[in-house]
Amino acid sequence: MRILIQKFGGTSVASPERRAQAAVKISEAVGKGYSPVVVISAIGRSGDPYATDTFIKMVTSIYSEVPKRELDLLMSCGEIISGAVMVSTLQSLGLEAVLLTGGQAGIITNDCFGDAKIIQIKQEKILKHLEEGKIAVVTGFQGMTEDGQITTLGRGGSDTTAAAIGVALNAEAIDIYTDVEGIMTADPRIVEEARILDVVTYNDISNLAHQGAKIIHPRAVEIAMQKNIPLRVKCTFSDAPGTLVTNMQPDMAEGSDLIGDRIITGIAHTPNITQIKINIEDEDSKTQAVKRIFKGMALADISVDFISVQQDKILYTVRDEIGDRAVSILKNMGFEPEAFPNCAKIALVGGGIADVPGVMADMVETLADNDVEILQSADSHTTIWVLVKKEHMVAAVQSLHKKFQLEK
Repeated sequence: MRILIQKFGGTSVASPERRAQAAVKISEAVGKGYSPVVVISAIGRSGDPYATDTFIKMVTSIYSEVPKRELDLLMSCGEIISGAVMVSTLQSLGLEAVLLTGGQAGIITNDCFGDAKIIQIKQEKILKHLEEGKIAVVTGFQGMTEDGQITTLGRGGSDTTAAAIGVALNAEAIDIYTDVEGIMTADPRIVEEARILDVVTYNDISNLAHQGAKIIHPRAVEIAMQKNIPLRVKCTFSDAPGTLVTNMQPDMAEGSDLIGDRIITGIAHTPNITQIKINIEDEDSKTQAVKRIFKGMALADISVDFISVQQDKILYTVRDEIGDRAVSILKNMGFEPEAFPNCAKIALVGGGIADVPGVMADMVETLADNDVEILQSADSHTTIWVLVKKEHMVAAVQSLHKKFQLEK
């Protein structure tokens, strides 16, 4: 049995016309001899009647501290509605289909409501339906604990569902359908010259996703990478080939005599960031200050990023919406933090960065030439990050995209 996972995001099922186009993709897969497992997201986006964010606002407008268990029950409804509508759409085309919730599909998670992790997938029920010739439509974003509690997998959870099922069933491929024609070198809303990447490695796309590119969830990439199952990011509304995500470097396909020399794969950005700075006058107390600061953030469930511990100060970033709370906690701990909101993080991502001299110099020079001030920087063997003012974000992304000739 040739199993193909097809995941359709909220924009791909937002209207009858779009669902019909998604159904065509599923029908084509059946015609090619595949047994599809279709993973479905909730219909539309925030503001649409059955979108997840719409359900959340419905209850939080009454009481802001809704228990996470009850919130998960509510949030799971969007995918169930979407899945039932998709089954009906497929049946109208003469295709036999069956709807399975995450729990019914055998997705077992821990009990971390709102951000549950998959423990295992019991494949028997999905395989039974596939062997009967049915298309299995599985609700994304959700699972079930061993004792039957409904859980959700966090934002981007439908991608995670698709990847996890693909690995569990040894699928030939995992197709992620969206409203764009593939993974691009930068956000096309910012860079008109951004182009679609034909092939990208698991590592590069995972790094891009972690740094703000929203085309696919990094957890899904990491799961697919475990068994080297190809991921393909495609458009529901066109026949473009999309982007293949694999472990093979671009330009290094089997039988090719070309040597890949692409230093930078793409540029990602994350806006609405607050930089927090804490001056440390006493070198001897710095180690204890670091421990206290980040333990305090962890106890408050505040996620921190871009940490830089320097001789006389400690820098890190948080999301703008929790910046004031982070500052308040630090002041209560006896520190005197400075906060700089409305920043943006820019990331250059590419496996070719490793051991290539001059990349950071080119980045710094380009930003300086475009009057973009660097507030903070860091690098690894695959990524270089800079923090800039949000007002400089667009100029930074555009100038770096041009400097590294990503449009070619």
